[in-house]
Amino acid sequence: MKSCNQCGKCCIKYTDGGLSATPAEIDWWEEHRPEIAQYVAGGDIWMDPVTGHQLSRCPWLMELAGENKYACQIYHDRPDDCKQYPVHIAEMVRDECEMIEKSDLIDSQKAQRRLDIIMSDSRPHYGA
Repeated sequence: MKSCNQCGKCCIKYTDGGLSATPAEIDWWEEHRPEIAQYVAGGDIWMDPVTGHQLSRCPWLMELAGENKYACQIYHDRPDDCKQYPVHIAEMVRDECEMIEKSDLIDSQKAQRRLDIIMSDSRPHYGA
């Protein structure tokens, strides 16, 4: 499995209603990051603050000029949905994630174990 190359496919694919934020995340944004909270309406995220309609693209996804890469402008304060993606190798295959290599398709269990290690800092830790 390759390292993330910031292709932006996951952000682009799930931006238009495919993501959610917890009430706690929304409350935190309202208190600490009102510029993020303005894109929340009725518990839904990435809504146009003027029209209230779902945006077709995350307002925090920034294309890096001339690099064919993307960056998240709220990376440290992004919703858990973003932090925890991807969860399964099958999602990565479905979403055409550029981290996947041919060897990951041959031994998906090994690839899943590698993904779990890569994502261990982003996923919730439950009691042992």
